[in-house]
Amino acid sequence: MAVVVMQPTAGQAPPAVSRVLAAAGLASRTVPLADDAGPSAGLAGVEGLIVLGAADPALLREALAAEVPVLALEPGTRLLVRAAGGAPGGRPDATPDRPPVELTRAAGSDPLFAGATRPSPGLRPACDPLELPADAVVLASCDGYPEQAFRIGASAWGVRFLPQELPLGPWGEQLLGRFATLVAARAEHTATRAFFTRRADAWEERFAYQAPAYEAAVARLRLAPGGRAMDLGCGTGRAMPALRAQVGPDGHVLGVDLTPAMLAAAARHGRTGHGHLLAADCTRLPLAGASVDGIFSAGLLDHLPDPAAALREWARVTAADGVLLLFHPSGRAERAARHGRPLDPDDLLAEGNLRRTLRTTGWHLDEYEDGAGHFLARAVPRG
Repeated sequence: MAVVVMQPTAGQAPPAVSRVLAAAGLASRTVPLADDAGPSAGLAGVEGLIVLGAADPALLREALAAEVPVLALEPGTRLLVRAAGGAPGGRPDATPDRPPVELTRAAGSDPLFAGATRPSPGLRPACDPLELPADAVVLASCDGYPEQAFRIGASAWGVRFLPQELPLGPWGEQLLGRFATLVAARAEHTATRAFFTRRADAWEERFAYQAPAYEAAVARLRLAPGGRAMDLGCGTGRAMPALRAQVGPDGHVLGVDLTPAMLAAAARHGRTGHGHLLAADCTRLPLAGASVDGIFSAGLLDHLPDPAAALREWARVTAADGVLLLFHPSGRAERAARHGRPLDPDDLLAEGNLRRTLRTTGWHLDEYEDGAGHFLARAVPRG
C-alpha cells in the first residue's frame, strides 16, 4: 500500500513529500502523467493520492467514488474539480497585489484543516476563477479571490495558494503532515471501499442466485411484526426484502455499509423501497443503545480488523431480547477448498472460537450450523 504522487514528469516524489509521508509510516510512488503517458493501474494498493499538476481523470473519478483521500495542489486542483464535475475558470487576474488568504469557519470542523494555523501572509492566492461542484465546501478564501481551498465529498481536498514549485514551506508541510496522518488512519476503510467500489455495479447480478439462501437465513431471525431489523454490511441490500417481509409494514429496516458505491447500487435495485440505507462504520454505529431488535450480517465479521470490538458495538445497539444472525451462503470447508487451503483451527468462525468470542463480547451462541451449503450462527444478548 502506498500514497501515489501524480506529477507531470518521471522520477521520485519531491523530497518534502516523501519525508512527510515516511514520518507517518507511508510509502510513496509516483505516476508520471505527461501527455504521452498511458493510464494508471487503478486503485489497487493505493491508500491516498497527491496531485501535483497532472492526473489520470479516470483514476481521480474512481478515487472520489471510493472516498480514497486525495490532496490536490495548484495546478492539480483544476484537474480534481474537473473530475468532480466542476469547471476551471477563465484567464488569470494579473493584479500583483492580493490580500492574504483566510481560513473559513468551515475549516474549523474539517477533517484535514481543523487545528490549522492562519496561512502565512507570504502565500499568495491563486488568481484564476474556478467553478466548484455544488456540494464543495470552501475552506479558505480571500477578498476578490474566493475558493482558495476546498473539500469535495468526504475525502478530497484542493489547495490553490501553496507554491506551485516545491518546497511547500512550513504551512504547506504541516498541511501535508495532517494529510498523511489522515491517510494512515483511514487506510483500512480506504482498502475496503476501493475493493468494493469497483465491484458494486456487477455485485447484484453476480450473486443473484443466492437470493433463496438469504431468504431462508433471514427467516431464522424470527423477528416479530413491527420489529427493528438491520442488515449490517448490507452491500446491495440483498437481505432487505426478506427483512421487510418479516417485520411487516410497521417495522423498520436499515441497511448499513461502509462503501457508498454499494449503497448507490442498492438504491438502483430498489432497496429503498424496503428500508433506509446508511453509510457507516459497523464498529461505530450512529445508533442509540438497544435500538435494534435483530441484526443480520453476511460475510462480514471475520473480515474485520477487530471482530471483538465490532461484536461489542453490535451488542450495544441490540435490545435485551434481540438477536444476531451471522451468515454465509457457503460453509467454512467449502470456502477453504475454494481458496486452496485447509480449514484453519484458529478461524474465528470455528464453533469453539466463535462461542468464546461471543461470550466475551456480550452474546450467547444458541444455534450453530456449518455445512456444505451455508454457514449460520444465531446469538442472543447475554442477560
